[in-house]
Amino acid sequence: MASTYSFDVVSDFDRQELVNAVDQTIRDISSRYDLKDTKTTVELGDEAITVNTDSEFTLEGVHDILRTKAAKRNLSQKIFDYGKIESAGGNRVRQEIKLKKGIEQEIGKKITKIIRDEFKKVQASIQGDSVRISSKSKDDLQVIIERLKQEDFPVALQFTNYR
Repeated sequence: MASTYSFDVVSDFDRQELVNAVDQTIRDISSRYDLKDTKTTVELGDEAITVNTDSEFTLEGVHDILRTKAAKRNLSQKIFDYGKIESAGGNRVRQEIKLKKGIEQEIGKKITKIIRDEFKKVQASIQGDSVRISSKSKDDLQVIIERLKQEDFPVALQFTNYR
């Protein structure tokens, strides 16, 4: 039996679920009355989703559909980072929605600070774009997971490699 237990705090999303959500969004756009004739395109790239449509009003409609489809597939709304709306010529607008993945250094520091301040017998270390938390007690780790769920971080947190 191991003398210490640990888990990783990461920020990630299921790529296949995102692909499915974008596909469903495209299908909905082609069948919805108010969006049908707008020649709206939604393209999923490696690190962003690009939306090209008629107006800011139809862009908001596309956002609503995308958010709804993502929520139904258990994807956090925090993975979407909406860029600024730019003109795409011919009275059209384009927006890039970046996909957030990984815990930034500042957020990692906040997580480790919370753990250092509130849990004296627990170690937290930043490892790239994740935070490893280890302790001799599984109960402490459970309490930490619940504590981190209470905080409102600007990224979606998942807890992996619990051992």
